[in-house]
Amino acid sequence: MAISNTLPDARRYAGIKRLFDIVGAVSGILLLAPLMAGIAIAIKVNSTGSVLFRQTRHGRNGSTFTILKFRSMYADLGDASGRQQTVRDDPRMTPVGRFLRRSNFDELPQLFNVLKGEMSLVGPRPHVPGMLAAGLPYEEFDPRYHQRHRVKPGITGLAQVNGYRGETKVPHAAHMRLEHDLAYVARHSPLLDIKIIFKTIVREFFKGNGY
Repeated sequence: MAISNTLPDARRYAGIKRLFDIVGAVSGILLLAPLMAGIAIAIKVNSTGSVLFRQTRHGRNGSTFTILKFRSMYADLGDASGRQQTVRDDPRMTPVGRFLRRSNFDELPQLFNVLKGEMSLVGPRPHVPGMLAAGLPYEEFDPRYHQRHRVKPGITGLAQVNGYRGETKVPHAAHMRLEHDLAYVARHSPLLDIKIIFKTIVREFFKGNGY
């Protein structure tokens, strides 16, 4: 009788993914250090408050961690809970913050989250606890919601490169984001991760689709 190699394959993939994350995060931090230093200076010059924004997010298997982002909003207007979602032309954003959001450079400090093992380069985007979808807690909107937490959250993901990012107030947008997250959980692989990273670089950094 043949013996299933599913478990060894899963462990092998996990090891490859972690190595890929470490190499990618270290390379990114080293290559982008001058850019991140310049962003930090610009934030300090443009507005008062901390350079970094910290917020609690869902991690793998229901755990939580503190995500790092460059602060893009005025310090006294930011929402630490994350339930007040960012909207297009959000008045809470600073001038520098608008650029960071459009280019998605505000996400760069998450390379340190990846290095710590809290995140992956690719995976479902980490949500705040109590994330709303169409005005309801996401788990009430769709009972499958917590299945997306079976893998580490990512800096980028399948939903984002397919255009489902930003607000989840509209039922269709909330549904499609979750559908793509669950599709990634079901068929994630090193090749899919590479494709998503490539699409992210083209779509987000060069075309500036963030807000």
